[in-house]
Amino acid sequence: MRPTHPSGTVRPTHPSGTVRATGSVLARRLVRGPAFPFDVTVRVSLWVSVTVVAVLFGWGAWQRRWIADDGLIVLRTVRNLLAGNGPVFNAGERVEANTSTLWTYLIAAGAWVGGSVQLEYIAFVFAFVLSVAGVVLAMLGTARLYAPSLQGRRALLLPAGVLVYIAVPPARDFATSGLENGLVLAYLGLLWWMLVCWSQGLRSPFGPGRDAVSRPFTAALAFLAGVSVLVRPELALIGVGALMMMLVAARSWRRRLLIVAAGGLLPVVYQIFRMGYYALVVPGTAVAKDAAGAKWPQGFTYLTNFAEPYLLWVPAVLLILTGVVLVSTRSRPWWIRHQPPRGYGRLARIVQSPPAVVLFIVCSGLLQGIYWIRQGGDFMHGRVLLTPLFCMLLPVSVIPIVLPDGSRFSRETGFLLAGATSALWLAVAGWSLWAANAPGMGPDATRVTDTGIVDERRFYAQATGHAHPLTAADYLDYPRMRAVLTALENTPDGALLLPAGSYDLWDVVPALPPPPDAPDDYIGPHTVFFTNLGMLGMNVGLDVRVIDQIGLANPVAAHTERLEDGRIGHDKNLFPDWAIAEGPFLKIPPYLPVYVDRDWVAQAQAALKCPATESVLNSIRAPLTARRFLSNVVHAYEFTQYRLERVPRYELIRCGLPIPEPHEPPYTGMPAAGP
Repeated sequence: MRPTHPSGTVRPTHPSGTVRATGSVLARRLVRGPAFPFDVTVRVSLWVSVTVVAVLFGWGAWQRRWIADDGLIVLRTVRNLLAGNGPVFNAGERVEANTSTLWTYLIAAGAWVGGSVQLEYIAFVFAFVLSVAGVVLAMLGTARLYAPSLQGRRALLLPAGVLVYIAVPPARDFATSGLENGLVLAYLGLLWWMLVCWSQGLRSPFGPGRDAVSRPFTAALAFLAGVSVLVRPELALIGVGALMMMLVAARSWRRRLLIVAAGGLLPVVYQIFRMGYYALVVPGTAVAKDAAGAKWPQGFTYLTNFAEPYLLWVPAVLLILTGVVLVSTRSRPWWIRHQPPRGYGRLARIVQSPPAVVLFIVCSGLLQGIYWIRQGGDFMHGRVLLTPLFCMLLPVSVIPIVLPDGSRFSRETGFLLAGATSALWLAVAGWSLWAANAPGMGPDATRVTDTGIVDERRFYAQATGHAHPLTAADYLDYPRMRAVLTALENTPDGALLLPAGSYDLWDVVPALPPPPDAPDDYIGPHTVFFTNLGMLGMNVGLDVRVIDQIGLANPVAAHTERLEDGRIGHDKNLFPDWAIAEGPFLKIPPYLPVYVDRDWVAQAQAALKCPATESVLNSIRAPLTARRFLSNVVHAYEFTQYRLERVPRYELIRCGLPIPEPHEPPYTGMPAAGP
């Protein structure tokens, strides 16, 4: 007899005879799939594992708590944003000095809510909480992956891949660094969990005409995949890939339009904003570091620097063997054997399946790793390879050890397989215990050797004398920091400050004299030219322009060519002559430091009048009108590709401008001619 609705209408049934749920009920469910009931042993072991890993990772991150100089760079932008100057590093100059857009605005939102809470503590709390949340979500997503094969079976879910990740010291270093690493972990953990849920949608026996995954869940997953580029630009590799999988698996054009709209709206809107506001198609940091460039040898050096101290090949071999055992002994196949809803093609069934998601997430991590090796890595030990490592460990973040029940294998065989899995897990746990206490880079950790790579946390702890430098005030004990505040106080009429050979002094290039009608409390323009933008920018006022020779906050330096033999991450090096040339400073002796050439300053001043260079600089310095915004959008790609020569004379030749006459005749080795 067919079941009836309370109203008396007959409820439709699935061809198999099961009652088909109404649309209103389905709409309230994010994923129309079974809850995958776990045995109590599985459930208890999972939550014990999650708790233990969260506590261990949190404790390890707390023991290594700090805020990096680069983390303070983000906070300077947040200060300007809250002060009404816009998301810029220096007021009046639209430069995007931060790589992670979402991280910047997340801290700004936290500061707005927190009110008087110090920005450093807001960044620290966000980084810490998101880092721990990332590993928890990773474990829950992997547990969901194994759920179908563990239904009705007794098993232990034990941490494996997450142990490897949290054991690596850089993972704990960058859990609280003030950088976006914690946000990346939380993002990837959530995306992994949602992708696993999405891949299991086709397991639900719904009737014809029904999508196995609901519209709200589809929109949420598409939105999450789309914002990948706002978390970090290179994460577009995984975000776009996830969107493509969803589009292939979608059953209708209406569902595809939903995926495109949910996944693309925010990134596209922000991209238009970036092009119009910053006049670039990528973050300014990508231009400063030539993110599309290639330094393969340095990249392999970086990989070796990260992998060798911790023997990362050991857990790689152990986890691969573990994965082989798990696949060969699964009680139910990962792929779909039931009849899927009508309308799903073979390609859709393949793409929307757990094996496809596992392969996708592992390959995404591998591709990100290859990208960073090609780019040359980073100057911070291990930092940029943490994300690829985390991605590749996701499918084995936890592993099941199935207790023999004699259902598929004999008890003898079951005990043998469980014993093999247990032995591999114990080996992973043993390696993790060793790696967590490994010396890392050893004596080279705080020295800038020919590799250019340092243990950033230990370097700044040693340089500041603080075991846990967390605030900008802690960095006042870094060389030159207190001296710069003294120099600013001693130059009320304005000046350009250049780092001198002594850690207690700054070279001063005075500003042009104040106008005759200047008020008695007149304070002239100040610019500080220094590498460490974060500690400097957070310890001086927003009225002080802070620029660097690398190009993170200096648009002129950003558009120079990358030095092939420069230190990775610091391989642009603009001469201070340019800073003198473009500012309202005295450009003649005796006001110039002895190492600055007056002719170079004059040549740089002339080179800045190159029409193409003026166009690039006006795009971010001129008032932002609607016309300027549209012009920037049109020319953003051209401005992104623009490069100039760091030597003023060569830049004049490149631009076809006349070279100013030298103030002194060049030295030839011959005595000057007589009258």
